[in-house]
Amino acid sequence: MAEEVEPVMPGISAPAGRWLSIVGIGEDGAEGLSPAARAAVSGADLVFGGARHLALAEGLVTGIAHPWPSPFRIDAVLAARGRRVCVLASGDPFLYGVGATLARHVPAHEMRAFPAPSAFALAAARLGWAQQEADLVSLHGRPIARLRPFLQPGARLILLTSDGDGPRQVAEFATAHGCGASRLTVLEALGGPCERVRATRADAFALDDVGPLNVVALEVEAADDAPLLPCVAGLPDALFEHDGQITKWEMRALTLAALAPRRGELLWDVGAGAGSIAIEWLLAHPSLAAIAIEADATRAARIARNAAALGVPHLTVVEGAAPGALAGLPRPDVIFLGGGASEPGVFEAARAALKEGGRMVANAVTLETEHILLDARARLGGELARVALSRAAPVKGMSGWRPAMPVTQWRWTKPRGTEGA
Repeated sequence: MAEEVEPVMPGISAPAGRWLSIVGIGEDGAEGLSPAARAAVSGADLVFGGARHLALAEGLVTGIAHPWPSPFRIDAVLAARGRRVCVLASGDPFLYGVGATLARHVPAHEMRAFPAPSAFALAAARLGWAQQEADLVSLHGRPIARLRPFLQPGARLILLTSDGDGPRQVAEFATAHGCGASRLTVLEALGGPCERVRATRADAFALDDVGPLNVVALEVEAADDAPLLPCVAGLPDALFEHDGQITKWEMRALTLAALAPRRGELLWDVGAGAGSIAIEWLLAHPSLAAIAIEADATRAARIARNAAALGVPHLTVVEGAAPGALAGLPRPDVIFLGGGASEPGVFEAARAALKEGGRMVANAVTLETEHILLDARARLGGELARVALSRAAPVKGMSGWRPAMPVTQWRWTKPRGTEGA
């Protein structure tokens, strides 16, 4: 039976138990709040928010004002449970805001929310863009490298930045990746008396007085030779630093299809080499996570560089040899064994760590590793495939087919109810 949720109507007191109000406030301050939101602020015993938020609500706050501590923590809010508490936030508190953080600790039936237009919504309104047709990306507190997968011809991007230097960083990054002709619009202090909107080409960016509260809109125009990332698996090998220890692009595309990423899953890439499998796994969807395990220190450092260069600097790289390096890691939903599967104990340790219902894919190019996969299929089931690729190459002034080493691939799903088996 579905749980009944009691509605809260504007202007009506909150039902018993709704002790927390989360109020989104814009640059127009208290004047932009609805009567119900104003009442939530003025009726609170405790009001939490950034110094800017508290200043915007000045005149409404009758309780005790608590600026957020540095580093940011919500302990004091949670400790006040049962009192009348209000939290002030920028715009929509549930869009890259404190509302989502609080909701991980406070049940929905204990809170009321009064969102204001988000910075994304205000920017789209000023530009006349349909939000659903734009990519909304937060770079606030995140590496600028995460922008790279979004640099696609004709894309419209609305980007949250961290400070006044953010627009310059976006302009330089876009230019460095062949998108210098893109139209870049800086929108500052949206919705307030100091609002300002200015546009320029990315490669002609010269604004040196940008305020800290800004949003960047980018209309991507890419040069013909721009190093853009395709939207499907199988990035060109040349995009990766590697020493030859890399799953080549054709086999990588087949392997990613076999791994079959699903929303929110964690991949272990064991014996990661250049990190290409883990990197393309992360590029498949922003909710995915991956850990690349690599015994060689030089290769581990190279994986981190590749991840940053290709837009997924959040890839976790673990330097160490399996199976020992697997101990203590978060349990994976999916495992790829591309290197080191023939080392003693690696295969069984990985299989034991995999969650029930999880998927394992292993590639073998040596007879020793292929023997392990043949034995695995005999004992555990799963599917085996052998892939043989040939590439055209010069032969005495003409062209012929030069075969690559064949790859044996085993795919297996761990049955439920076999934990510890």
